Amino acid sequence: MSQTKTLYAAYAEKIDAVLSALELEGALPPDTNRANVSVEPPRDPSHGDLATNAAMVLAKHAATNPRALAETIVEHLDRDPSITSAEIAGPGFINLRLAPQSWLDELAAIAAKGDDYGKSAMGEGVRVNVEYVSANPTGPMHMGHCRGAVVGDALASLLEHAGHEVTREYYVNDAGGQVDTLARSVHLRYREALGEDIGAIPEGMYPGHYLVPIGKALAAEYGDRYAAADESEWLVLFRQRAVAAMMDMIRSDLAKLGISHDVFASEAELQAAGKPEAAEAWLREHDLVYDGELEKPKGKTIDDWEPVELPLFRSTKFGDDQDRPIRKSDGKWTYFGADLAYHMQKADKADALIDIWGADHAGTVKRIKAAVAALSEGQGEPIPFDVKLVQMVQLLRDGEPAKMSKRSGNFVTIADMVEEVGKDVVRFTMLTRKPEAQMDFDFAKVVEASKDNPVFYVQYAHARISSILRKAADEKIAPSDANLGLLGEDELTLIKAAAQFPREVEAAARAREPHRIAFYLYDLAAAFHAFWNLGNDDPQKRIIVAHSPELSAARLFLASQIGQVIRNGLGILGVEAVEEL
Repeated sequence: MSQTKTLYAAYAEKIDAVLSALELEGALPPDTNRANVSVEPPRDPSHGDLATNAAMVLAKHAATNPRALAETIVEHLDRDPSITSAEIAGPGFINLRLAPQSWLDELAAIAAKGDDYGKSAMGEGVRVNVEYVSANPTGPMHMGHCRGAVVGDALASLLEHAGHEVTREYYVNDAGGQVDTLARSVHLRYREALGEDIGAIPEGMYPGHYLVPIGKALAAEYGDRYAAADESEWLVLFRQRAVAAMMDMIRSDLAKLGISHDVFASEAELQAAGKPEAAEAWLREHDLVYDGELEKPKGKTIDDWEPVELPLFRSTKFGDDQDRPIRKSDGKWTYFGADLAYHMQKADKADALIDIWGADHAGTVKRIKAAVAALSEGQGEPIPFDVKLVQMVQLLRDGEPAKMSKRSGNFVTIADMVEEVGKDVVRFTMLTRKPEAQMDFDFAKVVEASKDNPVFYVQYAHARISSILRKAADEKIAPSDANLGLLGEDELTLIKAAAQFPREVEAAARAREPHRIAFYLYDLAAAFHAFWNLGNDDPQKRIIVAHSPELSAARLFLASQIGQVIRNGLGILGVEAVEEL
């Protein structure tokens, strides 16, 4: 990665150098903690280009008031020719205005870094495990999985751009009763493939036609060997074959969205390896699991309630409202017990964990966070663990609920969506709202060619830039940074918008919020479209200006770098930057 500093990083270093000088002068105590000093755009652009809170956060250390310290800092900043003004605002904020050359240098930095512009070393190689999708292997991917899949994948990419080492993980829930039901459903299709009239699929079984090919494959391989056999003879075999086929289908469906995982962790293998037992033993050793009676459900009258002694995890110690069982009365693991062991396994290979869950799992967050906190206890620093909840998406067609999929029988599949509107539309749209907010996905609106459609608006900006560059090539005009000094205030405004990208990447990564990149790209696209539209009223403000090859070359260079930033941002989101629409 190119090490050329971006503008905000460079000016943060300038502020830091001033603070070091003040330490040498005795205006600040030696080794003053500067962790909370920030350099960022002011909330109101009319106040300047950059603002720093240095005087506000360090005045107490300097045994003075913020405004007095700000005056001392400003004295130093006034000596820097790249800063045209440094003004004190309010109780001690410092607003800076930069010389145009500073922004032109940033434009050159975009060109120098290219695809690496916006990448950061902020993550310092910290290993982050991002687990997402993790749907039961009982059918094709549907809209209930789509949003979490896109959010998780974009978050993983964002964290990589911010310097983290990321593992993308899928937890295969292949040890519960639902996979036995899947195996029985496949057995029905197996008998059907042998010519038997199985009638209507019984309630509780999986009715989707996606199981028909599995039944046919088993019939071709085994004939009628298991048609009338006792379930004990075929259940394990059919379960293994069905899960394997479902996972192939799931991988294929996710690939249509441009999603792949590094690790597929099997719950069945986890249990076969004795991981839950090991987790329980460790927790008992640390007095975090004990045998006790589960509380009677509150607010309910249950006539046949009988207290049962179960192994309980002390989740109340970590903020939960009651201790939770890790085994059922029959000795089998609860979902929580298995999940606890699974997170213990993940924590062995990562410095931080992130889970992407559907909003219907909100009630589980507190207890699993408690479990991870417990498993971190006694092992140094607790491992950071974050759960991102993703709301469901309502599918519409011209404002009306969308029809279900013929393939599945009762839901719309990801494959259906991608086939109709394309991968890029699906991915970008899923990131146009915060994941915890409800979302409508209207098949008609997401393909509209309008400003109100963020997918189109951003891709159109890139396509428009590509079109301009093709036209320039036809006219034998190439982008050039030889005369960037010809660029004026309108161009500098656009450069300032592009220069926000590295900051946005780091801020989005810290907050674990990839949708911020989609929001930023929409704003950058709007800034470019506004700049382009200036030429509608004034031919001298067009990007390609008649009889002004040097100005045209400089503006083309600017446009090409805006295109570069849009490409880089779309790359994080897993969306193609199209060259024509």
